[in-house]
Amino acid sequence: MKKVRIGVLGGHRGGSMINYAKMAENAELVAICDKNPDVLLRQKKECGEDGISYYSNFEDFIKHDMDAVVLANYAHQHAPFAIRCMEEGKHVFSEVVPAQTMKEAVELIETVERTGKIYAYGENYCFMSGPYEMRKLYRQGLIGELEQASAEYMHNCEPIWHEITYGEPDHWRNRMYSTFYCTHSLGPIVHITGLRPVKVTGFESKLNERRYRVGSKCASYGIEMVEFENGGLCRSIHGNIYKNNLWYSIDGSKGRIETAREDSHQNGVGRVYVSYDEYSGAYDTEKREDYCPENFVSEEAKKFGHGGSDFNIMYNFVRKIQGFEDADIIDVYEAMDMFLPGMFAYRSILQGGVTLDIPDLRDPAVREQYRNDTTCTDPDIAGDMLIPSCGHGDPEIPMEVYDRVRQKWDNFKTSKECSFQ
Repeated sequence: MKKVRIGVLGGHRGGSMINYAKMAENAELVAICDKNPDVLLRQKKECGEDGISYYSNFEDFIKHDMDAVVLANYAHQHAPFAIRCMEEGKHVFSEVVPAQTMKEAVELIETVERTGKIYAYGENYCFMSGPYEMRKLYRQGLIGELEQASAEYMHNCEPIWHEITYGEPDHWRNRMYSTFYCTHSLGPIVHITGLRPVKVTGFESKLNERRYRVGSKCASYGIEMVEFENGGLCRSIHGNIYKNNLWYSIDGSKGRIETAREDSHQNGVGRVYVSYDEYSGAYDTEKREDYCPENFVSEEAKKFGHGGSDFNIMYNFVRKIQGFEDADIIDVYEAMDMFLPGMFAYRSILQGGVTLDIPDLRDPAVREQYRNDTTCTDPDIAGDMLIPSCGHGDPEIPMEVYDRVRQKWDNFKTSKECSFQ
C-alpha cells in the first residue's frame, strides 16, 4: 500500500509527529514548515535533507506535493490553517484545540463536509493506555450506562512557562480563559462513552500568585459541570493546580472504571481499576481487578511520548487516509463535543454561573446562530465581541514580569543550546 506523504507545520511541537512519519511503515515525511529559522536548522540536522523540504513560509509549504498536513502551530490558530489545507486538497491532523471562535468552528465543519477530506483531532490523552482501556470496557457494556464521571488534568506549568510562552505578553497561553484548554480532561470521557454533552455550567478559581508571577491573565483553573445526552453528569477540572495529576473515573449503572492517581505510585493513568456486577452493587457480589493495559500497538508506541499516545493518534490518522474503516480517529464533530463545553462553560462564568445549552453543530440550522460569532479573548479576531481572560476582569500585569520571563527563556536557550517554536 502506498505510503501517506506528510508535511508538518510546527517543527518543535510537531516533533512526535515528525518522528512518526520518519519511522512508520505506512507514512513518509516530505516537508516541515516553521517560522523560526533555528527550529528549521535543528530539524535539518536531525532529519537530513534527502527527500524532505523545509519551508519558513506557509504559502510555499502548502503547495508542496503531499497527502496530509499535521498542524502543530499555536493552539488558537488551528482552524484557519486546517481550512486552508483542506481547500488545497490535503487531509488534516490538528493538534489541540480545534477552533478559537464559534465562527471558526462553523467554517471548519463546513469545510470538512464540502471537501470530503479527513480531519482528525489530536487529543492524545484519549489514546493513553488507561483511558483507551476504559473505552474498550465501556463499549463492551461492562459497567452499563454512564451515570457520573470525573476527569482531572492538573499541570503546574509555572516551572516551564518561559519554555512555552517565551516572555511574549500576548502569547495565547497568557490570554486564554480558564476553561479554554479543556479537552485533556473532558475529551477522554467523550471518547470513552460516545455520548454528546448537551448542557454545561462553568466555574473558575480566582487569579493566584503563580499566575501573576508568569504573566498569565486567566484564573488558575476552570471547572465544567457537564450533562450528557443520556442524563449522566461529569465534573471536568483542569488548569495550573500546584501538584500535577491526571485522573479519569466513570460510574455506570453496573460498576465503575477509573485510573490510578499519580500520588498512588501505581503507574497513574497507565493503571485501571475495574469494579462491576450485574445488579446489586454489594461488595460480596462484585468483581474487582486492577492492571496496566498494553497499548494497542504497544511495542511501537512505547518509543513515543504521553504514554505512547503520540504514536497511536498518528497511526490511526494514517490508516484512516489509507481507507481502513476501523481506524479510530476523533472527527470534527467529536472534536467539537470535546471543546465546546469549555467555551460555553466560560460564557456561563461570565453570566454568573448560569447553565447553558451546548450547540450541536452537526445541525446546519444551529450553525446559522453562530456563523458570525467571534467571541474570544484574542483582539485580532474578536472585534467588538472581545471578552476578558478572567471572569473577574483582565488583571494589570507589569511589563517587567514578561521581561523577566523572556530573560529566563534566553538563559534557557543558551544553557540548552536549543531553540523552540
